[in-house]
Amino acid sequence: MLRGAWREIRYYPSAVLGLIVIVLFVALSIYTVITIPYSEAVRLWRGGEEVWGDTPRLVPPVWYNLFREKKLPLTIKISSTDEAAVHKEEQISDDLWVHDVICTFDFPYDEFPQDLGMFLEAQFEERAPYVSLVLERPDGEEIRVEDLSVQGGRQVFLVSQSEDLHRRLGLPERRETIVGLFAEDPQAEDPVPLKGTYVLRVETTLFEPESTITSKMVVYGRVHGWAGTDHLRRDLSVALLWGAPVALSFGLLAALGTTVTTMIIAAVGVWYGGWVDSIIQRITEVNMVLPVLPILIMIGVFWNRSLVIMLVAIVLLSIFGASIKTNRAIFLQVKSLPYIEAARSYGASDFRIIFLYMIPRVIPTIIPSLVLGIPSFVFLEASLAVLGLGDPVLPTWGKVINDARVNGALLQGYFYWILQPSFALMVTGIAFAMLGFSLDRIFNPRLREL
Repeated sequence: MLRGAWREIRYYPSAVLGLIVIVLFVALSIYTVITIPYSEAVRLWRGGEEVWGDTPRLVPPVWYNLFREKKLPLTIKISSTDEAAVHKEEQISDDLWVHDVICTFDFPYDEFPQDLGMFLEAQFEERAPYVSLVLERPDGEEIRVEDLSVQGGRQVFLVSQSEDLHRRLGLPERRETIVGLFAEDPQAEDPVPLKGTYVLRVETTLFEPESTITSKMVVYGRVHGWAGTDHLRRDLSVALLWGAPVALSFGLLAALGTTVTTMIIAAVGVWYGGWVDSIIQRITEVNMVLPVLPILIMIGVFWNRSLVIMLVAIVLLSIFGASIKTNRAIFLQVKSLPYIEAARSYGASDFRIIFLYMIPRVIPTIIPSLVLGIPSFVFLEASLAVLGLGDPVLPTWGKVINDARVNGALLQGYFYWILQPSFALMVTGIAFAMLGFSLDRIFNPRLREL
C-alpha cells in the first residue's frame, strides 16, 4: 500500500511541489550543519567585537539594491596585513620610529556609508605607540581624522562618536560626521557622495624597537550580506540558516513522538480493554481540556527555556490528545478482523499481535496526520520564541521575529528583519500542508470524491 501511494504522488502537483520544497529545506539544513557547526553558530550569534566589528548595524540585504536607483554602499574592509597595503618605516632616532601604512579603496556608491571604524592593536612594553589617521579624498583634500595613543594594547575609533572631528569639519549640528568625510561639499544643503579612490594613511610613531602595531579599517555600508543585520550587528543569515534544521528537527521529533506514542497507547487500550482502556480514556479527556500554551509558558518562565525541555513537554502534553480517540476507533475495527482472531488461535502473544498485526495495519492512515503535524509544532516553537520563551542559545526564526518585534522593526521600516523569517515559516507550513493533504487523499479514498 505504501509503495503504491508513493507512486501515486506524482499525479498530485501540489504534493510534488511540497515534496520538492521539503527536500530543499532538508538539503539546506544538512548544508548549514556541515558548514556552520553548532558551536560556531552559537559563537556568531552571541558575538562580540571580533564578530560584530566588521558588520554595520540595522542594514538591509545586498539584494535590496536591485530595487533602488541609487545604490547603497557595501561594507569595505582593509587591513594593514593585506597584500595591497603599502608599508613605510623610518628610524628618526635611537628611540623613535615612524611606521606608515597606506591603504587605498574605491567608493563608487550613490549614498554615504553608515560609519567608519578603526581597530588598532599594538604590542609594547612601556610606551604606547601614537597613531594619526589621515584620509585623502579623491579631490586631493587631506583630512586628519584622529590622533590617539593606543593604550592598553587595543583601541577602537568610530567616526560617528568623534565630536571633535564633527566640530573640526564645521558640519551642521544634526549632520552625520561621516558625511563630512565623503561628501563633495559637506556644507551643501543636500550633500552628495564624492566618488573615486580614497587613501587612508595610518601614521604611527613607535617609541620602542620591538613595538608593533596592526590596523584594520571598516567602512560600514548601508547593505550587508544576503539577509541583512539586526540591532546588535548580527548577520541574520546565521539565524535564517540555522532556523531550518532547528525547525525541521523540532517539528519532526515532536510529530513523530506524539503520533507514534499515541498510536501505541490507543492500540494497547483497545487490545486489553476493560480498566486499561477506561484509564486511558479518562486521562485523555482530562488532558484535552488542559491549556497547553499557558503550561508551556509557565515551564519557560519558572523552570527552563531549553529547546529539549520544551520538546519533551510538548510531546507529553500532546500524547493524550484527540488522536487517541480517533486511533481507538480505527483499532476497534482492526481488532475484529479475521486475521487477528487467527493470530489469537495459534497462540500469538499480546505484544506480537499489537506491534506486528494491529499497528502496521493502521500506519498508512497515520502518515498524513504525521506530515500535517510537523508544521503545527514548527509554528508552536516559533510562537514560544516570539513570546520570549525561545531557546536562550540557539538562533531560530522565532527569535529573529521576536527581536524584530521588540525593537519596532516594522515601525522603523526594517521590513526585511521580520519578513524573512516569517516567509521561511510560511513556506515551510505550506509545503507540509500541500504534501499532507495530498497524502490524505491517497490513503483515504473517500476524500478523492470531494
